[in-house]
Amino acid sequence: MLYQRTIAKSVSITGIGIHSGRKVTMKLHPAEADTGVRFKRVDIPGSEILRASATSVGATENNTTIGEGVNAVHTVEHLLSVLYGLGIDNVFIEIDGPEVPIMDGSGASFVFVLKEIGITTLNKSKKFLVVLEPVEVRVDDKWARIEPASRLIIDSTIVFTHPLIKTQRKTFEFSCENYINEIGRARTFGLLRDVDMLKRKGLIKGGSLDNAIVLDEYKVVNEDGLRFRDEFVRHKILDTVGDFGLLGHEIAGKITTYKSGHNLHNLLCRKLLETPSAYQIVAASSLEKEALEAFELPLALTPSYS
Repeated sequence: MLYQRTIAKSVSITGIGIHSGRKVTMKLHPAEADTGVRFKRVDIPGSEILRASATSVGATENNTTIGEGVNAVHTVEHLLSVLYGLGIDNVFIEIDGPEVPIMDGSGASFVFVLKEIGITTLNKSKKFLVVLEPVEVRVDDKWARIEPASRLIIDSTIVFTHPLIKTQRKTFEFSCENYINEIGRARTFGLLRDVDMLKRKGLIKGGSLDNAIVLDEYKVVNEDGLRFRDEFVRHKILDTVGDFGLLGHEIAGKITTYKSGHNLHNLLCRKLLETPSAYQIVAASSLEKEALEAFELPLALTPSYS
């Protein structure tokens, strides 16, 4: 049996929001089975708790936002990606600002913190969203599709005119160990030529070489260079895991994306949920061994039981 997970104890994380530029403190707390991931804006008196779900997504320009208006939490995708990557289903998060801290632009800091505090297995089975038939969305020349598979597979293609990126494609077969080693450390990235335009939109006020890969017309500006030759498409996969984690369950299905982003990911999640014949929610006990083995954690992260 594969059981639901939460964190072993509460932990506080402080950092800068990449778009807001504001210093934010976020406190993660253990949660009971079937709670899911929930956010609470503690800086807003009487604010409603926000459940992290595909149908609670608001804005999707350059980040994924849960909620709308003042009571919203922006840039949730990296944290949600790591929670999915470690098979953590249930967490209650208090945050004193509008945006999840960007840390180093990847999921590595969150992986480190969660490894330090530990993961607890709860006495209730995980559930899987099993894809039964293909569902696809298209916007201009961009598209995303989800189709049946025995475990989560992500086939991602990105296309940029920059000479260091060009067209990159990677197929990632999910497991917790593969996520930690291949995806979790991949950082967000941006082009110097887009900085002024993004700032005029009120974005990247907290962006820097400490939390993003920055490229000029020809090269990476960061002194330490890239962590992976194809770090750009790996980060796209990190975002994809976070955005589809908003479906609320582990996924048995193949996701294929071409030039996609947060908006397209959310459109596909919503279309899937609006197509009852395309998926089924099942207990982990009814799945093939291959799907369950993907959620085995490396020895250093082996969960305790409660």
